Amino acid sequence: MSGERSSPPAVEAAIWHDVECGAYAADLRVWDALADRCGDPILELGAGTGRLAIHLARRGHQVIGLDRDEELIAAQRERAAGLPATPLLADARGFELPEPVALALAPMQLLQMLGGRAERLACLDSIAAQLLPGGRVAAAIVEGMPEPEEGEPLLPDVREVDGWVYSSLPLEAVVGPERIVVRRLRQRVSPDGELTDLLDEVTICTLSAAALEAEAVEVGLVAIERLYIDPTADHVGSTVVVLGEEE
Repeated sequence: MSGERSSPPAVEAAIWHDVECGAYAADLRVWDALADRCGDPILELGAGTGRLAIHLARRGHQVIGLDRDEELIAAQRERAAGLPATPLLADARGFELPEPVALALAPMQLLQMLGGRAERLACLDSIAAQLLPGGRVAAAIVEGMPEPEEGEPLLPDVREVDGWVYSSLPLEAVVGPERIVVRRLRQRVSPDGELTDLLDEVTICTLSAAALEAEAVEVGLVAIERLYIDPTADHVGSTVVVLGEEE
């Protein structure tokens, strides 16, 4: 043995994205119904490694999966080979699409992860400018965090990649008047058993469905309906705000 320590895989951003988001499926029913109703092309904002975009493409939809992270887009491109899915490296706060879309999806609190009202409006404005007549925008938001319940402790999300084990355990959600900070403990175990602890924080803006609908009016979008994604043992439920152009 050389005594040299092995290095973790170079694509750790994609690995953590898969660990924490890849297995989530509670929202697919809502997106499938909207996709079948609205038609193609479909834009997914914050598509990451392709959890939703590739799912929709496998169902025969033409999908554009937008994300600003080069590593996540590279992983999405590899996984989308042979499917009607087009990865697009761009920022959700301002982008140009190869063609107008019939449906734009912002799953998993994407709009709340932007830096506040001005950035949400910039995103919605970009979508509205590239929406086909009669098109729809659908955004999943968390309107509040439920009180913690007594019971079995949460289990970590775990994935093994090339002998390395990645684990992500939800710790807490700190709710403030304008922000919700979600903290997770990330642990990485090397093939020789070396453990590394990493504290990860994700900040999302507090936002109600009514507030989002009011903001959307400023870029020519109006409220169409609200749909709901049920909570799971590991995830809170979401409200899906569906918007369309003013007639």
